[in-house]
Amino acid sequence: MDCIVFPGQGSQKIGMGKDLSESFVEARLVFEEVNDSLGFSLTKIMWEGTEKDLSLTSNAQPALMACGIASFKVLSKLTEKKLPDLANFVCGHSLGEYTAMTVSEVFSISECSKLLRLRGEAMQNAVPVGKGAMAAFIGADIEATDTILKKVQDYGVCDIANDNSDVQVVISGHLEAVEKAISLSKEYGIKRAVVLPVSAPFHCRLMEPAQTIMEEALNELDFKKPIVPIVSNITAQSETDPVKLKNNLIKQVTGTVRWRETMLLAKKIGVTKISELGSGKVLTGIAKRMIENVNILNLEKSEDFNNIL
Repeated sequence: MDCIVFPGQGSQKIGMGKDLSESFVEARLVFEEVNDSLGFSLTKIMWEGTEKDLSLTSNAQPALMACGIASFKVLSKLTEKKLPDLANFVCGHSLGEYTAMTVSEVFSISECSKLLRLRGEAMQNAVPVGKGAMAAFIGADIEATDTILKKVQDYGVCDIANDNSDVQVVISGHLEAVEKAISLSKEYGIKRAVVLPVSAPFHCRLMEPAQTIMEEALNELDFKKPIVPIVSNITAQSETDPVKLKNNLIKQVTGTVRWRETMLLAKKIGVTKISELGSGKVLTGIAKRMIENVNILNLEKSEDFNNIL
């Protein structure tokens, strides 16, 4: 059983995708399509811009998607295999779920580019700068985190944004509530609490204005049946029904990314190989820790493809 995964925000870096674009026409065409869809040169920001500009949510989200799709297109070309021959199912972390849906032909690259640009802007604008925060609990479990969050609700909204692995949980909400949760973390056996360098508190109830905007945009889109099942962030279950996939993307804006449970599902159904396509190695790192004897593959640069061939 093979699974392809696509990274989420935080994996972006200046220069990502440039080498692939210069080496493979399939990758270059993806980046050109994304630029055309958005009406400006996103690749100029990706390859020549500043970390600050690239890290803007409205840039980072379509940029990471473009790198994931470009890597997939090159993999498909070099192996002469289509998605159903390369993976039994696909999934992605947060915005990576949009990338997964694109490779699975639920919607087009152009549609996805516009959706992620809108999603980034909507999430950025949902909460005034400085009012929200996110923090990663390292050496944490979901039960301890839940207990802490119950104790900080008087300070504002504080939700579990990402249940990433058996040792990492990310919280999100009002700055004061997140700071209080951090101050309590040691008492509940959390090894380390790290404030994340993000511009808004994603995947929590404060994102409701963004969810409303995305619901409207997603409802206007024709969702097709995926050519390979997609494991949704919000359910950690394999889905092929276009209506459910759409509803899951809407709920995902404010809901928890259930990545730990996604990896437990992969383990349960006997996945033996996980390939992370696009920028970074965060998701294969989690897979390696959670699934015994899993084979992992990272495909980001041209040399990565030379190695597999």
